[in-house]
Amino acid sequence: MNDTIAAIATPYGSGGIGIIRISGPDAMAIAAQFFSRTRTGPRFTGNLKTHRVYHGYFLDNGEVIDEVLLIPMRRPKSYTAEDVVEIQAHSGPVVLKQILERLLSGGARMADPGEFTRRAFLHQRIDLTQAEAVADIINARSTAALKFAAAQNAGALKQQIQKMRNQLIQVLSRVEVSIDFPEDTPGEDLASLSSDDIDTVIEQCREFIRQHEEACFLKDGIRLAICGKPNVGKSSLMNRLLSRERSIVTALPGTTRDPIQEAVNMNGIPFVVTDTAGIHDTDDLVEIIGIERAKDHIRNADLVLFMVEPGTALTEMEFKKMVSLEKRVLVVVNKIDLTRDRNGLPKPGGPNLPKLPKICDPISRVHISALHNQGIRELRETIMQLCIGDLTMDGSAVIPNLRHKTALTRTLSCLESARQGIGTGQPEETLAIDLKNGIDLLGGITGETASLDILDTIFNNFCIGK
Repeated sequence: MNDTIAAIATPYGSGGIGIIRISGPDAMAIAAQFFSRTRTGPRFTGNLKTHRVYHGYFLDNGEVIDEVLLIPMRRPKSYTAEDVVEIQAHSGPVVLKQILERLLSGGARMADPGEFTRRAFLHQRIDLTQAEAVADIINARSTAALKFAAAQNAGALKQQIQKMRNQLIQVLSRVEVSIDFPEDTPGEDLASLSSDDIDTVIEQCREFIRQHEEACFLKDGIRLAICGKPNVGKSSLMNRLLSRERSIVTALPGTTRDPIQEAVNMNGIPFVVTDTAGIHDTDDLVEIIGIERAKDHIRNADLVLFMVEPGTALTEMEFKKMVSLEKRVLVVVNKIDLTRDRNGLPKPGGPNLPKLPKICDPISRVHISALHNQGIRELRETIMQLCIGDLTMDGSAVIPNLRHKTALTRTLSCLESARQGIGTGQPEETLAIDLKNGIDLLGGITGETASLDILDTIFNNFCIGK
């Protein structure tokens, strides 16, 4: 971290504003080589006051490249806790590239992916959970995901993990005192105190893991698979959920052969909806492949929307061929406009509601008309209830990050081993090992004991300039 880095911090392409960021001990001097308050120079040699906005021009050998705003931020009150300069220019691939090239020729080095955030972490301005939250904020696919990432970026998770870790450190210190000075620490009192504190952290670990399992969809979205026989309206429903024409809709059965997958945001929650091929007996090789792919999506779905239409009857065997009862299923009765008018009254001579086998009795049902947009709001509400139920969305304790969950699972194993050791009277040296391992695993979450491999894996997934 003894050199100075530079990179374009805004997305590639044309736009109103593009930002080039410089960070390191020579950031101010390098920027001053090319900045002038006037078009004709000279270069700005005055002291750059921190957190001021300077209007001027970026020059190259006296020639103006662009009119810019220059913002110096002196350490430690900057994103990286180093001297930082941000240059705001007009956003265009050519102009930003030229400015960056001049800065590199002036003594800066091209930043590696995530290096600005990595420097913020290494300078202890943020911990590892906050660094990861930066990427989560950028990649947030819903308001709920953004809310959790923002809470994590503010240090909510960091504070809770540190509290758990400090509690274990206090237990370990008592255990080590007992090992070194056994005459000063009665064994029974130590066991009682240690057990209570360890139990508290164990419960906190279990709560974190439970909430991860309930909220992990915030990363990738809840997977919905729309399935059923051909021509029951699966593609029409897909288009209704997306509020746009994505799937081709025709009166011909078998129009959809390959699964069509799209992301959609419902009430601030991310979903991934898949329109699958109609499942039926066929000798057509292309349809067979499409049906097998449909079954793969059904197996991997968090919720299966099983569509049927009036006037049909399914046997238990036919139902099981399409949907496993081990999956969470919602029966969607489509084309309800054929059986009822807009007032909900039965239509004379209309088809009867579908007959489903007894095993479907406990499954929730929603009646819709995808064609006429009837019952879609009720369908959305039912999907939300089935998928997230009473999940608390306060954001403070939820960890949608799999790395955190893995570390907490291993911490829980260590603490349960320690708790069992206390109950069976195992040596205190063994208890100390389990506690140290748990403390290190929690430290790995915040970065205090994280290995270089973990840091490389995390920051290499960042974009250059962040």
